Amino acid sequence: MKPLKKKGWVIPPLQNGDFVANMEKVLEVYKCPNNPARPVVCMDESPKQLIVETKTPIEMKPGSEGKHDYEYIRKGLCNIFMSNEPLNGKRYVKVTETKTKEDWAEFLSEIAVRYKDADKITLVMDNHNTHKPGSLYETYKPEEAKRIWEGKLK
Repeated sequence: MKPLKKKGWVIPPLQNGDFVANMEKVLEVYKCPNNPARPVVCMDESPKQLIVETKTPIEMKPGSEGKHDYEYIRKGLCNIFMSNEPLNGKRYVKVTETKTKEDWAEFLSEIAVRYKDADKITLVMDNHNTHKPGSLYETYKPEEAKRIWEGKLK
């Protein structure tokens, strides 16, 4: 046994039918055959702390592990957006200084540009508070916001 190794997993909350229903919808999307005209694109984001080590790490040598000190200096934050198309092995990463509604809307617009030859994108994402149509409408003109949200690219 290796007690320090743990496998991450989403454990559904007890008695939460909405969670299970939404998970089943996502799993059905993943079963769809590859169709370049209607790609399945997953997106997520993650804030990251920017740090610098205060002491020089000790490199790994035969018979001993590498070592680094736990002390660091905080150098701010950034946000990492990522989209991927699992059936085609494509991914796109963008780093932003902030994690705002506008940042998310711009990232979605960039995804749309990358798939401009598609008829429609099926987007899989979590329900973060910025991941909603209003974020697009607050960033773009209504016609553009509607087009992006509906995944209609032509």
